[in-house]
Amino acid sequence: MRITGDNRSMESHGGRRAGPAVDERARELARIVWDHLVLADPLSKADVILALGCHDTRVAAHAARLWHEGWAPLLVVSGGNGKITTGWDETEARAFARVVRAHGVPDEALLLEETASNTGENITATRRLLDGRGIGVRRGILVAKPYMTRRALATARRQWPGVGWLAAAPELGYDSYLDGGDERQFIELMVGDLQRMVVYAERGFQVPMPVPAAPWAAFEELARLGYDRHVIG
Repeated sequence: MRITGDNRSMESHGGRRAGPAVDERARELARIVWDHLVLADPLSKADVILALGCHDTRVAAHAARLWHEGWAPLLVVSGGNGKITTGWDETEARAFARVVRAHGVPDEALLLEETASNTGENITATRRLLDGRGIGVRRGILVAKPYMTRRALATARRQWPGVGWLAAAPELGYDSYLDGGDERQFIELMVGDLQRMVVYAERGFQVPMPVPAAPWAAFEELARLGYDRHVIG
């Protein structure tokens, strides 16, 4: 699925030129990591849909779809600039807002949070924003890149406890998600995210969600193969 018109896809916001070609072994390992990181919850009615800003505006389009389907009356788009979007001439929230408005979400149902630079701040800054407006949240839907759903959910449960969080993402598999983008960068981001599932739980940034042996072994081999650009040293 590629967003057309003014809305920008993963490929157009890749952040750097494609690296060396990905071989079949790395791709096989990456699919194992993908399968663990992707988490799709059955949805139920919520108070807010929170779209986590990133370089892929398909996330915003999916959040708009969920709003139109009536899952929550309010849509928050959160994001300043992160590791991939530092060079953008606008915040992730503003880029996402343009997309959701183009998909028919009215301004009265939309809030922008423009300071967050990571997943934890997406949660905590949105909490401050809504608290400041007197908006209570008992249930929320996180909308993220597919491979960010598990970590987003673990983060929200730590950083905003007491809310019943669910995770959602564009309904794409590994190949359709990539859609001609930089596969090496894609794998590097997943490798970094899987490591953070362990490291950030140990540091208290998110609730523990144990990583099974197979995806962890895939992470270790990919890191040895050089897909370690976003690995924490």
